[in-house]
Amino acid sequence: MVNEVILNGTVLNVTRYKEQIVENSGARQISFDFEVKSSEYHAITTLLYEGAFDVKVPERSLEFRGTIANYYTSVTDLYKENQVGSFHLELVEKQ
Repeated sequence: MVNEVILNGTVLNVTRYKEQIVENSGARQISFDFEVKSSEYHAITTLLYEGAFDVKVPERSLEFRGTIANYYTSVTDLYKENQVGSFHLELVEKQ
C-alpha cells in the first residue's frame, strides 16, 4: 500500500494510489487522492502550477519525471480557515 508521493520534494499523504503503463507509449502513470487543508492550499496549488515534477514513490522504489495528465478537486477556494479539500491527481511520465 502506498501512503506517500513526493513531488519536487513536497511529501503528499495519499490514498487510492494506482499505477499503470500507458498503452502505445509505455509511459508510467500514477493516480492518487490527497487532502489539502486551507493552511496548505496556496503552497499546494503553487506546486501543481509548476506542471512538471520529479516524482518519487518511496514504497514502490519508483522515480520519474512527470507531468499532470488530469486533476480535479472537491473545492476551488480553500482560503476559508479550517476547510479541507479532496484532490485527485494523475501524473504521466515524460517521454
